[in-house]
Amino acid sequence: MNVLEQIGNIGLVPVVVIENAEDAVLAAKALLDAHLGIMEITMRTAAGIQAIKNVRAACPNMLVGAGTILSLEKCKEAVDAGAQFIVSPGINPVIVEWCVKNDIVVTPGCVTPTEIDTALSFGIRIVKFFPADVYGGVNACNALYGPYKSAGIKFIPTGGVNNDNLPEFADKPFIHAVGGGWLCKTSDITNHNFALITENAKKAIDVLLGFEVAHVGINQDTPEASLSTAGVFNKAFNFPIKEGNSSNMVSSFIEITKTKYLGTCGHLAVKTNSISRAIYYLQQKGFEIDLATAKYKGDNMIAVYLKGEFGGFAVHLLQK
Repeated sequence: MNVLEQIGNIGLVPVVVIENAEDAVLAAKALLDAHLGIMEITMRTAAGIQAIKNVRAACPNMLVGAGTILSLEKCKEAVDAGAQFIVSPGINPVIVEWCVKNDIVVTPGCVTPTEIDTALSFGIRIVKFFPADVYGGVNACNALYGPYKSAGIKFIPTGGVNNDNLPEFADKPFIHAVGGGWLCKTSDITNHNFALITENAKKAIDVLLGFEVAHVGINQDTPEASLSTAGVFNKAFNFPIKEGNSSNMVSSFIEITKTKYLGTCGHLAVKTNSISRAIYYLQQKGFEIDLATAKYKGDNMIAVYLKGEFGGFAVHLLQK
């Protein structure tokens, strides 16, 4: 998995301002405790370069980028320090050209068609959208995506995003990831409130993934048994029955299979904003995915089971 794919699967990019380089590793470990394995360390302070060095040395599982890159000199210095990707507030052709020639991932800031055209001329399709709140947020990204969809443009909005408005971005196909300082606040780093950083990052991941129980599946051995069971629910609660090829639905929350499938008792379906991101975070927690069960719509995975059972139930993810 390359760096851009990792960023997309993680889906959140903490923009981290380090005042004291000694705090950088503690901040990184606080994010890792939430299974958020990425940080964009900005060059807004003199501690930025040393902070990158410290995190790269102490936290090999952390994907580390350098943000607020305004010059080629600072870009080279950040890469020499170990930065794995470069982020700039605007698009500087000198910086972008050097990064492209040296196979360094760069996500320049682009908020206009002209800037996007410039990015595309360098082969760049993932761009930062900053400041997102000033330039129209998700609606602006959607409008820009229209003419550039065929070119593969996607955005990383940063600036003005928080846990309250994160759901607006979380399920959009044109949003590669979302970044911001709210994921790792400077004040919390300075005051060593690292437990609070972990807690806030966990909340953001929950919002990003948007897990919801979609339906419960009940295993039956035959089509007749499935329809009979559905009829009992209909008789008791007047739930409508919708007959299908492999199962019958009772209301939208109970699926009754016509043949026994995964799960001793049946299965649970859990909806998510992004199956690819859900897979990433579940794997970080030690869960395994049964890719042999994956279902697709075109190139996009829309359902897949986890390996094992939860209290006798198999569990599958379902794309919202």
